[in-house]
Amino acid sequence: MPTYTAFTTINGKRAAETLGEALEQLTPEPTGVSVFEIQEDGAEEIETETADWEITAYFIETPDEAGLALLAAAHGSAPFEVTELPETDWIAKVEEELAPVVAGRFFVYGSHSADRVPDGVEPLLIEAGMAFGTGHHGTTLGCLEALDRLIDEGIAPRAVADIGCGTAVLAMAAARIWQVPVLASDIDPVAVEVAEVNLAANDMTGQVQCLVAEGFDNEVLAQAAPFDLIFANILKGPLIGLAPDLCGALAPGGYAILSGILNPQADAVVAAYAAEGATVHQRETIGDWTTLCLKKA
Repeated sequence: MPTYTAFTTINGKRAAETLGEALEQLTPEPTGVSVFEIQEDGAEEIETETADWEITAYFIETPDEAGLALLAAAHGSAPFEVTELPETDWIAKVEEELAPVVAGRFFVYGSHSADRVPDGVEPLLIEAGMAFGTGHHGTTLGCLEALDRLIDEGIAPRAVADIGCGTAVLAMAAARIWQVPVLASDIDPVAVEVAEVNLAANDMTGQVQCLVAEGFDNEVLAQAAPFDLIFANILKGPLIGLAPDLCGALAPGGYAILSGILNPQADAVVAAYAAEGATVHQRETIGDWTTLCLKKA
């Protein structure tokens, strides 16, 4: 079945939302409408009523281009660009693109690559459909490589936490190496369910405790602290906001592996954690992303 998109841009949040609502009245109806503010990486935040917004409508029938043109003229948007998307076997495409990832001793793979696991590695099975935390993104890869270096340095944590765990690939990597308590938390209950599925797929049920939590606001995390190793692969803003709590939960001499940081943002994150007593132990850049390994004094 062919799929079509109709894309335009408009200035101002209110105008964008009004146009999005008008699109839903078209015949044939779109199957969905997305409305997003356009933000360039590293750009200063601007008022939503003066920002540019993008609007995309999705159709499974050929859209009414005359009707789209009238909507664009009436609402003052750019003309709609209509595109027919080719029919694609997305599962096959994802499996083809998600080749196994090697990060030091760790080998992250999907079930479609189960026959390609080499000897002498720490295998971590993450299904292709569970997109964030497969190791293909520079942030997850950077965290795994930072962990691999710490292992080579001979660190021996007594407790580990993975905050914002996603697929729990980082928590599982730590649990593969050390027989110590490992906690994996996420604000999203669905992510926690995904983490538990991944643990079962790796025959690691019970080796990592998964829980729903916003940051460190959870009694289980509080009772398990201090941690000798904490992962937080999230984003710059939440990382900076988390700095006091994370450093408070980190044992003296403990390590924090942080990512989700665009390269121009890294110095701000470093400064926020330095103010809490954690300084740079290692720093790695992969593409547009920086991974920080910090050590608490």
